[in-house]
Amino acid sequence: MAHHNGPRKKTRYKFKKDLRRRGILPVTAAIRTFEMGQRVHIVCEPSVQKGMPHRRFHGKTGTVVGQRGRAWLVEIPDGNATKVVISRPQHLKPQRV
Repeated sequence: MAHHNGPRKKTRYKFKKDLRRRGILPVTAAIRTFEMGQRVHIVCEPSVQKGMPHRRFHGKTGTVVGQRGRAWLVEIPDGNATKVVISRPQHLKPQRV
């Protein structure tokens, strides 16, 4: 048997979109900007594979700490550690206050 341990393993239902939300995203999702210290939700957008964070961070909330090219650095508490996730803006949603 082949070794099936890719980055999108076990994501059949996690990355599934609703019927009416399928298709490509508007351009505004790709050019969205954030401020340092802003809280964002990580929600993986399955129609965009580039810059997608690991599936374990899907649904987590973190703080924007920097920018790297077109991607944003998001700091997430994970148990006793804090991790920095690199993600493109299509996979980030600002937290409503």
